Amino acid sequence: MPPFDSQSRQAHEARRARLATLLGKRPALIAAGLPRPRNYAANLYPYRASSHFLYLFGQPLRGAVAVYDGAAFTLYLPEPQPDQALWEGVPPSFEDVAAATGCPVRPLARLPASVRGRAVATLSAPDVETCLEQSRLLGREIRRGVIDVLDAPLADAMIELRLHHDAAAVAELRLAAEATAEAHRAGMAATRPGRTASAVRAAMESVFIARGMTCAYPSIVTPHGEVLHSERYDHELCDGDLLLADVGAETPGGWAGDVTRTWPVSGHFSSTQRELYEVVLEAQRRAIAGVTPGTRYRNVHLLAAQSLASGLVDLGILRGNPIELAADGVVALLFPHGIGHLLGLDVHDMEDLGDRAGYAPGRERAKEFGLRALRLDRDLQPGMAITIEPGIYLAPAILEDEALTRVAGDRLDRKRLAAFADVRGIRIEDDVLVTESGREVLTDAIPKSISAVEAAVAG
Repeated sequence: MPPFDSQSRQAHEARRARLATLLGKRPALIAAGLPRPRNYAANLYPYRASSHFLYLFGQPLRGAVAVYDGAAFTLYLPEPQPDQALWEGVPPSFEDVAAATGCPVRPLARLPASVRGRAVATLSAPDVETCLEQSRLLGREIRRGVIDVLDAPLADAMIELRLHHDAAAVAELRLAAEATAEAHRAGMAATRPGRTASAVRAAMESVFIARGMTCAYPSIVTPHGEVLHSERYDHELCDGDLLLADVGAETPGGWAGDVTRTWPVSGHFSSTQRELYEVVLEAQRRAIAGVTPGTRYRNVHLLAAQSLASGLVDLGILRGNPIELAADGVVALLFPHGIGHLLGLDVHDMEDLGDRAGYAPGRERAKEFGLRALRLDRDLQPGMAITIEPGIYLAPAILEDEALTRVAGDRLDRKRLAAFADVRGIRIEDDVLVTESGREVLTDAIPKSISAVEAAVAG
């Protein structure tokens, strides 16, 4: 359990008070979840409590369940196992947890009586075992990613709270951004021809370990940037390659950073790499400038797509009007994902609640290729944290698919595109906080101009 911190306790008490106001007299149950085994029962993945639980209590309490009875919260904890102190150290006492959280603490055995016969809302825990226990306790099926009518008010209340970060959350996001920045600088400095992607990954993730942090998601460190979520690290880095690194820190409190940079293994961009990199960088600059309170996030995505189209027309790769190229989905052949997503306790914040969190009421996910991958379609408001991450990818999985590329017709010049064969994928991503007057780029300290990136790699 993290050390007792009165400021942290006050922040979490304030969040619970706001949730209670939104829920009124409706009872609710929030489960922290259990560790999950990698292969056999004693070999567990590192434990992380559910993000909804962390948001309200700030403590990674294994197997804990919080119950709001319509007036106040109570924590229910499993009793320590007889040999727990031997294998894991002395667990915090109920009194320790009560002091750290400001909540009364009861044995987990008393939980069933507290919810028996009541219509209690809940949100599914991350692990199946806890979902099954929630189902047993509440007398109805609880499944991951499914929000029952009874649970909808709790889900909507959590979304309302977590969409707009309070001061304590912003401080955590800054901490994650600082560690993420150091990791990316370490990765650039560690890059040399002949090394493997795994060596660069090790240099980056060691920064987190040294800070007592972990990765917010599986790191992507690859010369094959056209594979959007590659988790292979065995590639040897060659002179002429671009290395794409999508790596972010998670603070001890569970808050995420999420940054992508793309840099030349040799320390110098080729002329073709430089040209496409500048197209992506300009799209990111324009998209970030478009982040203002009241702006619809979907329009930020379209702004980036139009900027990419304009740059690709200038290079002779695409032909036509940039606005039409973006609207028709031609740009999506080279930029197939959304411009970004919410950021918070989850790297894709609250995606366990599906489009209910990412999409404003009355808005639905598009069906068109590219735009259907947009994870967020809300009007931006102060306190929201988002990512802005345009990219260009020469992905055979798309470019060799006749059904997908039919929309381009003669507007995609494949011969001209072939001249850029030393580019597989380029993505540039930053974490952005929406402010009252515009935006703050939390990860702006990480090199991204061509000169700054080359200098960081050259050392």
